[in-house]
Amino acid sequence: MQVKICGINDETALDAAVATGASHVGFNFFPPSPRAVLPDEAGRLAKRLPDEIERVALFVDPDDALIEAVIAALHPDLLQLHGSESPERVAEIKQRFGVRVMKAVKVSGREDIEIAISYDGIADMILFDAKAPKDMKGALPGGNGLVFDWDLIAHYRGQTPWMLSGGLDAENVSEAIRITGAKAVDTASGAEDRPGVKNPTKIKAFVAAATAVQSALR
Repeated sequence: MQVKICGINDETALDAAVATGASHVGFNFFPPSPRAVLPDEAGRLAKRLPDEIERVALFVDPDDALIEAVIAALHPDLLQLHGSESPERVAEIKQRFGVRVMKAVKVSGREDIEIAISYDGIADMILFDAKAPKDMKGALPGGNGLVFDWDLIAHYRGQTPWMLSGGLDAENVSEAIRITGAKAVDTASGAEDRPGVKNPTKIKAFVAAATAVQSALR
């Protein structure tokens, strides 16, 4: 089971993710987010990471200059595109920067699952996240703590590997994995006391719950 802790912005949270066995650590480069960090901050934090943990850089419709700055500082293993990036833009970023790309697809209905197919074979990974309702005040592109109907992706058959996100925490991740068959899960708000403030105990509980259900399903 791959487990990603996203929105890391301090040493305590990062060390907790490492100690509990997370496979991916995400750094957020979307300034309106309470989890956002600057490229140099992320680079400094990432020096504490062992090589086997993947560094993920989260962007929302980034320009090339921002991507270049983050790559120079962080040396990410994966670029997470969480905006309205088209399949063409995803392909362009992959070719220009030579870094694997994960494209977020925001889900509220079955038609959103079809959108994921347009990135199949272009993105290296798909991230299924919950789509915020249009009337939600202060909604971010992701990390809003919302859950979507997991049955919508229970029979997804795209060829590109995918990760499940959207309101996951230690209490619901086991059920989410059982319903969807996810082999990779992601949390941001589900490991926090408040937006942008991670709780090491919640990080540990999330990783433990995700890996325990995988063992039970074998």
